[in-house]
Amino acid sequence: MLNYLKSLSFASPWILTLLVIPALMILWHILRYNKIYPTLKLPILEGILPFQQNVRGLFKQNLFILRALALATLIVALARPQRNYKNEEVNTEGIDIVIAMDVSGSMLARDFEPDRLGAAKERAADFISQRPNDRIGLVVFAGESFTQCPLTIDHNVVGQLLDEIKNGLIEDGTAIGMGLANAVNRLRESDAKSRVVILLTDGVNNSGFIDPLTAVEAANQYGIRVYTIGVGRRGKAPYPVQTHFGLSYQNIDVEIDEELLEEIAEQTGGQYFRATNNQGLKDIYETIDELEKSKIQVTVLSRKTEEFYGFLLLGLGILGIEWLLRYTWLRSIP
Repeated sequence: MLNYLKSLSFASPWILTLLVIPALMILWHILRYNKIYPTLKLPILEGILPFQQNVRGLFKQNLFILRALALATLIVALARPQRNYKNEEVNTEGIDIVIAMDVSGSMLARDFEPDRLGAAKERAADFISQRPNDRIGLVVFAGESFTQCPLTIDHNVVGQLLDEIKNGLIEDGTAIGMGLANAVNRLRESDAKSRVVILLTDGVNNSGFIDPLTAVEAANQYGIRVYTIGVGRRGKAPYPVQTHFGLSYQNIDVEIDEELLEEIAEQTGGQYFRATNNQGLKDIYETIDELEKSKIQVTVLSRKTEEFYGFLLLGLGILGIEWLLRYTWLRSIP
């Protein structure tokens, strides 16, 4: 009931100032009653006082309350209480995005925490969580490429399949051209107005039968922008190496074909980024998130419904009850 009253607005709120009238009626009755019927306390009668007034007398004495309450209710009805209903129509123009991730052995290098692949998955998961209106797909590549997750708006599924990405799923190597071509193939039939590939790698194209620039031509044909990310510190990085004594780490030169990644991004209208640590990778994904904003249009439809009918009927009902009691059960016979 309280929430209902809070939701009301009034077409003529100034009429509510008339509520002072029933309040004055109650005050006048109290003062008049105390003047006409003064109280006389006698100690000898204290034991019988609780029984001196029956129920009928109590109702008759306070019958005026019903009239004041009816008047207050009718004043509220006269102020025309209304309820506001708002409907929101949300029109979204999402972006179709495919994340193409390198899963080659070099992605296990420990210049990131826990390693390059682990950091790439964490930052991709954060990015996906910020894109509720976009369809997102996953492509992985090493010596060859395959689709880990087709385009979908179900980001729970995307997150689960992203978590399952690991090194060793496919033959080792770095087939950048095949990874990009596979991502483009996922997007070529998309009807989204904006189609984007985020390609992340830490190496040089050395595998696959599709040249990266051939894949770029396909991306341009379908109007797909490609953002490229080179992952790895500058100089040397610790790589895991299996020896007779177990797993050890050796510092090996970091080789990223930045020239190729820059050309891919430039020719497709995207941008190239270099990530040398976890924070840098996070910043890159945040930048791409800002560059590729989904369009959301919210139309608010507002309507009002009249609620005075209920107050009017309640007020008339209370008046009817007051009249009925006054001239039947509480009627005074001369």
